[in-house]
Amino acid sequence: MYDFAVVGVGPAGARFARRAAERGYDVVAFESGELGKPLACSGHVSLDVWEFVPEDAREELFQNAIHGARFHLGGADSEAHPFYKDDPISNAVDRVQLDKVLADAARDAGADVREQHTVTGVEEFPDRVELTVRGPEETFDVTAKMVAGSDGPRSRVRDALGLPEPDEFLHGALAFDPEPDHADFVDVHLTVPEFFAWRIPRGEGGVEYGLAAAPGEDVPALFDALVDDYGVDVEHRCSGIIPIGPPDRVTSTRGFLLGDAAGQTKPFTGGGILYGMTAADCAAREVDPDRPTTLSNYESAWRDELGRDIQLGHLVRKGYSAPEPVQRAGMRLFEGEIGVHMDQPTSLFSTAQLRALLK
Repeated sequence: MYDFAVVGVGPAGARFARRAAERGYDVVAFESGELGKPLACSGHVSLDVWEFVPEDAREELFQNAIHGARFHLGGADSEAHPFYKDDPISNAVDRVQLDKVLADAARDAGADVREQHTVTGVEEFPDRVELTVRGPEETFDVTAKMVAGSDGPRSRVRDALGLPEPDEFLHGALAFDPEPDHADFVDVHLTVPEFFAWRIPRGEGGVEYGLAAAPGEDVPALFDALVDDYGVDVEHRCSGIIPIGPPDRVTSTRGFLLGDAAGQTKPFTGGGILYGMTAADCAAREVDPDRPTTLSNYESAWRDELGRDIQLGHLVRKGYSAPEPVQRAGMRLFEGEIGVHMDQPTSLFSTAQLRALLK
C-alpha cells in the first residue's frame, strides 16, 4: 500500500509528489499522457518559480525576462498604459519542459512517476483508497492510504470523492508566432468580455497570443480577431478550461485536491502554477496519511497562504468590466513604475507600491 497516490503530474501534482517523497513517504504518481502535453497553459510566471525548480534547470527553462505590461482598452494600435519595474518582474519559461523538470525532481526525490497511465476509477474507503489504472500494456489496481487529485479543472478524482466544483470555468485559447521576440513588455487588452487578451514575447520561443472569456462567448472568433489585429500567422493552437474560485471544500475522508482541480488559481489572470505548487507544499507539510484528520490542517494552511490574494484577485477582475472612462482614469492615475508582485494582489497595499506611487 502506498502512502499517497497522485493523479495528474502537472506542476501541483509533481511538486506534491516531490515534497511528500522527501519527507519519506511512499508516493506513486500517474499522468494520463506525455508530461506537459497537450499544452493548455501560459508560461508567463513570476520570478518565484525558481524557488520550486532545481537550480540547474533554469538555463533550459528560461526564455525571456519581462519588466512590465502595457494595458490597452482597444486593439494592437490603441493607446498603451505601461506598468513596469526597472528590474525583471517576471519570466517567460518553456511551459512543456517545466512539467518535465518538476516530474524529474519528484523522481529524484524517490516518487514513482508514471507517464501514459490513466486513472479510470477512484473508490474511497474509511481506511484506504483504491485506484483503477490503465497503463500502456494492462489495467491494474493500486491501493493507497490517500489520493491527491491534481488532474485538472475537469477532475475525475474530484467527482469520485464527491467534492464540489470551482465557482466558474473560463474558456482559454492560445497559439504562437514562431518569430523570436526578446522585448521586455507583455501587452494586455481589456477587449474580451469579463477577462482579457494577451501578447507575451518569449525570446527565441517566439510570441504567445492568448485570451480567456466567460462561458457563452465565441472564443475562437475572439482569438482570430486578436491575431488578425496584430497581423500575424500563428501555429500550435490550443485551448483549455480555466477554473476560477475555489470551492468551500477540497478534502474528503481519504483524499484532497491540488491546483486546477481545487480552483487554486489567480482570479485576475487565471494562472495557477505558483498557487498550485504553494498549496502542494502546504499539503506535504500538513497531511499525514496515517492520520486522516490532518486533512483539515491542509484546508486551513492553503487558505491561509492564498485566501486573501484570491479574494482581492476577484476585486481586481471586476475592474476589467468597469466602464471605459473609469478604466482609462484608473490607468492614467497608476501607470508608471510599480511595486506590486504579479501573484499577490495584496502587494497593492505594500510599502514598495506606495514608494513607487510617490516616486
